[in-house]
Amino acid sequence: MVPPRTPSFRATHSGRCDRPPGRLSRPPARSRLGSSPWSGLSSASVLKAVLFDVDFTLFRPGPELGPEGYRRLGERHGLTLDPDLYAQARIGAIETLSRERELVHDDDVWIAFTEQIVRGMGGDAEGARACATEMVREWERHENFTLYEDALPTLDELRRHDLRIGLVTNGQRDLEEFVVHHGLEVDAMVGSRAHGRIKPHPSIFVAALQALGVAADETAMVGDSYEDDIEGARSLGIRAILLDRDGLRPDEPERIDTLLALPAALGLARG
Repeated sequence: MVPPRTPSFRATHSGRCDRPPGRLSRPPARSRLGSSPWSGLSSASVLKAVLFDVDFTLFRPGPELGPEGYRRLGERHGLTLDPDLYAQARIGAIETLSRERELVHDDDVWIAFTEQIVRGMGGDAEGARACATEMVREWERHENFTLYEDALPTLDELRRHDLRIGLVTNGQRDLEEFVVHHGLEVDAMVGSRAHGRIKPHPSIFVAALQALGVAADETAMVGDSYEDDIEGARSLGIRAILLDRDGLRPDEPERIDTLLALPAALGLARG
């Protein structure tokens, strides 16, 4: 499960779980990298590391975490949840909790957010809290996630250029166990549950930089949330590139729509 974002709860409970995993070929990548105050490292800096968000950046949450997953889980708790109401219920939960948002990791926040979705889908009855708690536990299950097909080829290419790779994520899962489960090779990882703060709090990015042994101007950040990943990283002087798979921010100059476009965006020479 990913933390409350403003409005990045969007990524946490989005229904975008429709493509199969694997290392499949993709059409030529499109990017919109233009002039911007964040369009490159300073002349005195050399790129040494890349930080990645996890959910909806490297990993796709599976169908058990989407609208139909809510419906099936609701049945086990005596609730009739309408998948067609999921999107609007999620938006309502975002609006409510974002007004009260603090950048401290709190397990109760996940449950409260999810309970609002359950109630918004028609489960405004006894059992809503228990249903929400069980759904949050589903977000902790490593097998409910798969790598996007563009993730491993991109990480391999970054490795070929001797770049260090780190993860910075908001969520409930044990990040170390998650990485081992999926056989992902990274040099450092910082999760909000262990760290205690959530993105975009600067301390979670600082912890990742320290773990990698790099400076802010030697690092790039890649993520799908403009508020958490992009603004959070840029506040520290880290170059940040938005992964905009659904084309929601076409005017963002530092933007790619597939991870396969990342090496070129970073100015890495092709082998």
